[in-house]
Amino acid sequence: MTLLVDLIASPLGRVAIAAHDGRLCALEFGSARLDRQLAARYPGVPRRRSRNPFGLSAKIRAYLAGDLAAVDRIPVDTGGTPFQQLVWRALRRIPAGHTMTYGALARALGRGAAARAVGAANGSNPISLVVPCHRLVGGDDSLTGYGGGLWRKRWLLRHEAAPSRGGRARTGGGRRTGRGR
Repeated sequence: MTLLVDLIASPLGRVAIAAHDGRLCALEFGSARLDRQLAARYPGVPRRRSRNPFGLSAKIRAYLAGDLAAVDRIPVDTGGTPFQQLVWRALRRIPAGHTMTYGALARALGRGAAARAVGAANGSNPISLVVPCHRLVGGDDSLTGYGGGLWRKRWLLRHEAAPSRGGRARTGGGRRTGRGR
């Protein structure tokens, strides 16, 4: 196996991706973060620069340009534990323009007391944007931590037209609630 790596210019800074066998296996903001992730997950696996591997870069560019569905069907190889994979699959079912709290996602997975575990899995997501970890918010609707920086999370939620005011997003179990602020 060889990992194919590409760098994509974006409004969020440089987006670095890695793929193999037609599947996206990593997406980070900046090549240094990607290098660290790949070294930990794929020690000794060779990497090669590739322009638009498997058409994935074009789909990510399309998403960043406004085609929010462009990343929905990107095949992924997330690795991770069975619980992490469960959380990451659930994240992909949160539609663009919607947010959900960590607790609501835990309840949706039938694990109501596991909000912190959901948060830990969310923070370990190797493929941001495509596995949309930015769509999870705190129980009080606050924009909580994001590995790429809260400014990127805010940008992504605005890009997807999720309502946001003063750093707070409206949530409601995966759909807009219409609650006023």
